[in-house]
Amino acid sequence: MTTAPASTPATSPSDPELTMSRDQIEALQLERLRSTIARAYARVPLYREKYDAAGVHPDDLRELSDLAKFPFTDKEDLRRSYPFGMFAVPQQEVARIHASSGTTGRATVVGYTRQDLDDWAKLGARCLHASGVQPGWKVHNAYGYGLFTGGLGAHDAAEHLGTTVIPMSGGQTDKQITLIRDFAPDAILCTPTYLLTIGDAMRRQGIDPRTTSLKVGVLGAEPWTEEMRTELEEMFDIDACDIYGLSEVMGPGVAGESILTKDGNHVWEDHFRPEIIDPFDAGVLADGEPGELVLTALTKQALPIIRYRTHDLSTLHPGSAYPGHRRMGRISGRSDDMIILRGVNLFPTQIEEIALTVDGLSPHFQLELTRPDRMDQLAVRIERREECSGERAREAAAELGARIKKGIGSSCRIEVVDPGVLPRSVGKLKRIHDLRGL
Repeated sequence: MTTAPASTPATSPSDPELTMSRDQIEALQLERLRSTIARAYARVPLYREKYDAAGVHPDDLRELSDLAKFPFTDKEDLRRSYPFGMFAVPQQEVARIHASSGTTGRATVVGYTRQDLDDWAKLGARCLHASGVQPGWKVHNAYGYGLFTGGLGAHDAAEHLGTTVIPMSGGQTDKQITLIRDFAPDAILCTPTYLLTIGDAMRRQGIDPRTTSLKVGVLGAEPWTEEMRTELEEMFDIDACDIYGLSEVMGPGVAGESILTKDGNHVWEDHFRPEIIDPFDAGVLADGEPGELVLTALTKQALPIIRYRTHDLSTLHPGSAYPGHRRMGRISGRSDDMIILRGVNLFPTQIEEIALTVDGLSPHFQLELTRPDRMDQLAVRIERREECSGERAREAAAELGARIKKGIGSSCRIEVVDPGVLPRSVGKLKRIHDLRGL
């Protein structure tokens, strides 16, 4: 599907910030930024230490460009302040706590006041509405609940919009399919790779995903390509839109994509100030130049976050459906997921983009890095589609290898495997398996 329902408005009359001009947005940003930085400096020891060490003071922020004078915040700052050292309000004012899994170190802990939760629900609802979800619809929420911000963040957003929420959470794919068929939801919220998993499971059960009641998928929490959008829209006969967020900044709802344009996520700049920086020298880049996304939250009370390095690689462009709010280009990858293969930089999304142009190959793939004979080697393990086997599969493998070599500039080994061999997503999918140290 490529066209929005005729009843889907670009803006909501109860959300006047969506119609602000660029000048109005920037005036509001400066006012809120001054307040946020002053509060952070006064109430969060880490910010005071950082700013004093850098020789900057909240009074130095006289215009928006002055934000570049202030140091960045990163995940290690939150880990160093574990668990509650970044909070700017007394504990009794914290209404909810979320945290990362901490699988690669200490968890990052985030907190919300009641006002923070209300703002989060409002912005999440803004994203869902922009993506075509309508009040009164039934919404199947397959984001994981718990300390992860996805499940509860999407749930509160859908309730705020006035929908009926089906809080399925992630996993239990057969049960997901049963509820989708029995409850007839209008929209589904999950990661793109998990929606692909659900579609594949439906087909194995003899169910055509295009026959479900679903009209819209609002998909996020991992980078995905335009080719994946096309795959999912054709598989389910839906409109698929992106949603962006991260726990440290708020959760899902920082930015959302309009079903009317499908041209990237509009950052809700009445609540966030985005920048793009060079990931290597940290210099601020002009709109349109690719680099790492940095976000400053302008209204968060419990956990002010200033110049947070997301490690997500994107660009900024003028707004389209919402002209006052700039758009993010589709996330091309993460700076910490970048593979440097014999001097060539590549990302999993580049492999996905190329693989989905080769007839006979599916979107299910893994990247394996090894180092035989002291030389890095990349293997792409990718599933064939049912109709592609034998000589045709070998030709598809050769074609994929040639296209990767031409498009990215590095050779790799292609292994085409049978359908269903590779692990399926039940949330965020791990694409890269680095075996070089084993």
